[in-house]
Amino acid sequence: MNKHCHPNDPTTDRPTKEEAEEAVRTLIRWAGDDPAREGLVGTPDRVTRSYLEFFAGYKEDPDAYLSRTFEEVNGYDEMVVLKDIRVESYCEHHMVPIIGVAHVAYMPSSRVVGISKLARVVDAYSKRLQIQEKLTRQIAETIERTLQPKGVAVIIESAHQCMTTRGVHKDGVTMITSTMLGIFRRSDITRRELLAFIDKG
Repeated sequence: MNKHCHPNDPTTDRPTKEEAEEAVRTLIRWAGDDPAREGLVGTPDRVTRSYLEFFAGYKEDPDAYLSRTFEEVNGYDEMVVLKDIRVESYCEHHMVPIIGVAHVAYMPSSRVVGISKLARVVDAYSKRLQIQEKLTRQIAETIERTLQPKGVAVIIESAHQCMTTRGVHKDGVTMITSTMLGIFRRSDITRRELLAFIDKG
């Protein structure tokens, strides 16, 4: 096997593309179909290439996205909120999609970061096998560790296809998780102000 080191998991052994394609053929047979039939011949290649996109976060270093900051902000120390960042992740229990949005906020101390970098941090962690609770905390702790702001808040609202397309089959259910750090955890006023920002259309 080829060994590829992923951020935060240097021990991961990664199969070759050929091994992954054979695994897909096995799953097709397990589902009850014939991987050699015309419509499925190219499926193993398409699935493995899709996985490179679905799970691109394993190759990314979220801290690196926040390494370039700006200090010339004319003393700006109010809340920065990025709403409705699309989240596309995959349940680590059933490997089916988790689709929703993330709201990310921080209170700068001396540095701010380009807003696109916050969205990239969300992507870097969401494009992995995840549970939503862990995903929410990973995003918040990375921003706290790298920017060292006065506070960080991350709220994720999403639908889990492991609940809508299998098992209990309950459509329209939304899961909401949050991580509040620093001033967002200590101050009810700051937390209410954040929630008011998010609730505005």
